[in-house]
Amino acid sequence: MIILYCVCTVVLLFLLYGIIPTIFIRLFAVRIIKNGPTERKEFFLTFDDGPHPVYTPQLLDLLKSYNVPAAFFIVGERAEREPELLKRMSNEGHTVGIHHQTHSNSWLLTPGKLKKEISRCATVIQQATGKKADFYRPPWGRFNLFSLLLAREYQIIMWSSITGDWKAGQGKDKLAAKLKKSLHSGCIYLLHDNGENPGADDEAPSVMLEALRGFLEYAQRQGYIGMPLEELKNTNKRG
Repeated sequence: MIILYCVCTVVLLFLLYGIIPTIFIRLFAVRIIKNGPTERKEFFLTFDDGPHPVYTPQLLDLLKSYNVPAAFFIVGERAEREPELLKRMSNEGHTVGIHHQTHSNSWLLTPGKLKKEISRCATVIQQATGKKADFYRPPWGRFNLFSLLLAREYQIIMWSSITGDWKAGQGKDKLAAKLKKSLHSGCIYLLHDNGENPGADDEAPSVMLEALRGFLEYAQRQGYIGMPLEELKNTNKRG
């Protein structure tokens, strides 16, 4: 009976600390942006989990060829190994935002550890680019009870389109079709330039790159323009 009580208490605390705050924040769009302005034919590309020494340079080349800016929510410990890629992102007009120092789950972080994850990643960005990070997206889009307080100086960006691009099995054609179907004014796309996290496929970014090429051609034909994330700074969209 005591064991059951302890288990129930732990489950309740876990719900109150992580799962319920995440549901509440995302459902009611509390201090987060999930979509950009809807009055113009614009979209926003965002990439999580990088940088990757092979796929991120290929992605930067692709974006440059189409003259499309993007936002990279980087993992600090990976960026420390690839500072030149962060410099290139910044120099080529892309936004570099905070994911975490490690690809850590906010549900499992104490307030102190969460603060350290955010601040250390911000320091990596500052040192590599010479610029202060303005945007934050927690891994898996998960918050805890203290996330909004500890990230209060940053604009929190979520997404309007998530396509499962971390799995390679769907293939480039199906992924491209999902990207095209999601296209609407203000759409914020969530993609990944690194497939090294648990549950992801290492080769998934190569599939994403091929699908993205087809999508960018399609978007331009439809009259859509990729925009920098800075356009969303200091705004608080709901949906």
